[in-house]
Amino acid sequence: MDPEVLTTLKLLMIGESNVGKSSILLRFTEDEFYENMQSTVGMDYKTKQITLDGDTVKLAIWDTAGQERFRTLTPSYYRDGQGAILVYDVTDRNTFIKLETWLEELNTYCNKIDIVKMVVGNKIDLPNREVSIEEALTFARRHQTLYIESSAKTDDGVKCCFEELVQKIIQTPGLWECTRSRGLNSPGGSGPRQRSGKRGLRLTDDYEPQDPTSSCYCNLL
Repeated sequence: MDPEVLTTLKLLMIGESNVGKSSILLRFTEDEFYENMQSTVGMDYKTKQITLDGDTVKLAIWDTAGQERFRTLTPSYYRDGQGAILVYDVTDRNTFIKLETWLEELNTYCNKIDIVKMVVGNKIDLPNREVSIEEALTFARRHQTLYIESSAKTDDGVKCCFEELVQKIIQTPGLWECTRSRGLNSPGGSGPRQRSGKRGLRLTDDYEPQDPTSSCYCNLL
């Protein structure tokens, strides 16, 4: 018998082209990696169930194209997003600089002001790093986001990235527990089920901003 699903969360993956968004998603959902993965055209969409602290959560993950020509397709997909993963390539400083633009776009089009954000420095398996951990952490603290580094190729940090993000969403009052189901396959719908009182959930008013130096990040190092 399938476990009862506490809720369904809409997650967004955003960032420049070729930073590894699709590779991270494929590694997380299917545990696969391809060296020469093609860039996403428009949007991609995958689902996966995970269980944290005894609660099963279904994730509806939208992978957005980073190319400028697809930017007009993006705004409606930000709507009702509960978590956002902003990915850059640690060996390409320009992709890190562009995170400012992606954050501005996210803040403009997402209608949930308390959406949980995580910055992910990907491709740590590669040499010639151009963005230091210290610089990335400073950025994360300034924007009050979570931070983690990952490698889709080696699977370092990938699972932890999604688990940490989901835990923070569940701990955020009003972000998911009162949202009505609107269907997973509509761009603006996240489809959560209304439910409360499950064991282990802390849905209180004293929630603090995301800690960039989370245990997930520290364990990765």
